[in-house]
Amino acid sequence: MLSIIRFLFPNKPDGLGFSLLLFAFRLLFGVLLMSHGIQKWMNFSELSATFPDPLGVGSAVSLGLAIFGEVACSIAFIFGFFYRLVLIPMIFTIAVAFFVIHGADPFAVKELAFIYLIAFVILYIAGPGKFAIDRLIAAAIAKRRQGSFQANLFLF
Repeated sequence: MLSIIRFLFPNKPDGLGFSLLLFAFRLLFGVLLMSHGIQKWMNFSELSATFPDPLGVGSAVSLGLAIFGEVACSIAFIFGFFYRLVLIPMIFTIAVAFFVIHGADPFAVKELAFIYLIAFVILYIAGPGKFAIDRLIAAAIAKRRQGSFQANLFLF
């Protein structure tokens, strides 16, 4: 009974279950967005001439930036490596798709971009959870700080 209550009413948002859920969402949304980027990458030569250029940097550069946000950043996102930093280009890419590229389209056309945008903003706020490379980096930094703090105490 207690396990059911803990499942229904978790009191630790940084617990194991929550971290597993965050990892599952990172994996799901990262792979889904990466598949869009890989399709763009595979058709780069065809798309580079006609890809929308909302930033005014040229179609090929805009396509390259979209591929970076959808492929490279998705890989780092899945592993939780520079998690919040790589989410910025992902959110920007999707926001441009939703508000600019599909801005005048009916909601049914831009609904997928909206779902991605909301999911990435929520995941940005929630953080990567326990199963992320960033957590290992943070632990190593904390350990190094602790060691240098103790060494400084030894000098006095």
